[in-house]
Amino acid sequence: MQSLKFGLAAAAMACALSASAQAADCTRVTALGETLTYDTAVLFSTNALKNTLASQGRVGKGPVRTTCKTGSMMTTCYSSQMACKGATPKTCLGAWLCF
Repeated sequence: MQSLKFGLAAAAMACALSASAQAADCTRVTALGETLTYDTAVLFSTNALKNTLASQGRVGKGPVRTTCKTGSMMTTCYSSQMACKGATPKTCLGAWLCF
């Protein structure tokens, strides 16, 4: 009976450690887009986020959140998403061109 309890405790510990290791590989990634119009600022920030994730070898999890602020001349948008490691990093030149 004692060995059964020890086995269950060891299995629970292994599951807890693997879950915390997976959570450690996830982070919130944010990208910026800034231009004269709202629509293009949203486009720039979401594309920059997609390519940033690709260059880091991350896979997006959950919805993309985009917030924008309009100044006197420019609109600045920030797009963010939770992302976890799990893909092969791609070669990117800036935020717009990935191979």
